[in-house]
Parts: sequence; structure tokens; C-alpha cells
Amino acid sequence: MKKTLLCLFLALVCILSCFSLIACKDETADPTETDLLWTDATYKEDKTFGNGSKTVQVEVKAGDRSVTFTLKTDKTTLADALLEHQLVSGEDGAYGLYIKTVNGILADYDVDQTYWQLTKNGVDPMTGASGVTVADGEHYELTRKK
Repeated sequence: MKKTLLCLFLALVCILSCFSLIACKDETADPTETDLLWTDATYKEDKTFGNGSKTVQVEVKAGDRSVTFTLKTDKTTLADALLEHQLVSGEDGAYGLYIKTVNGILADYDVDQTYWQLTKNGVDPMTGASGVTVADGEHYELTRKK
């Protein structure tokens, strides 16, 4: 009888130990697509660049996160203002700069059918960043799209 009670007690201790281990399991979720995108981001918080006479804001959106850059610049075009602070990179194309990387985050249509959409106050300016003339107080968005 004592052996049976001892076996039951040990079995109960083992079961409770297993439940304790399961309850303590690391519940860290697998990284989301957004987490993976922002791993390579140069800046993860809003930042101000330059000291020029015109001030514009550029909001960078990738996944469900965004960061806003305030650019103080004397450059004429948005592409030049972004390049001035190494916030974008890309290739020269038929319509000017074809932006592939913004804030260290890649969007390459040839690789994964993603691209950077440029808007001004939510509206397509109907030109690329090289064709957008910068004026004081403007707000632009660069959104990674698929």
C-alpha cells in the first residue's frame, strides 16, 4: 500500500512538473513580416535632418509601422533631398530615380513584387521623386506596397 501511494505521489509530482514547464514556455511569437522588414531599418524613430530653408516631412510606412523624417533642405527635388541624407537609394530610370531602398528597407519588384509608392498628402503626385519640386511645409509618404 505504501509503495502504491509513493508511486501515485511521484506520478503526481511528475505531472505537475510537466505542466509547470509548459506554463513557463517562452511565448515569444515568431517575428512578423513587419518585424523582419524593420530589422534592417536605419532609423526606427522619427528624426530631423539638415538645416536648409525649406522644411518637409517624409513618412516612411512598411508593414504596420512608420517613421517620419523632417527634412530641412535647400534641394529643389524630393529625390535630391532624400539622397542628401542617404535616406533612399535606387537606380536611375527613364523617369528619374527609381527608389528601391528607403531607410534601409528594400522593396524590389523583380525579387518579391514590392515597390515604394510615393504620395503627397495621400495623393499620387503623378511623377517620381525626381520630378517632385520641394516646397516648405509639404508632407510626403513613401509606402512599401505589394
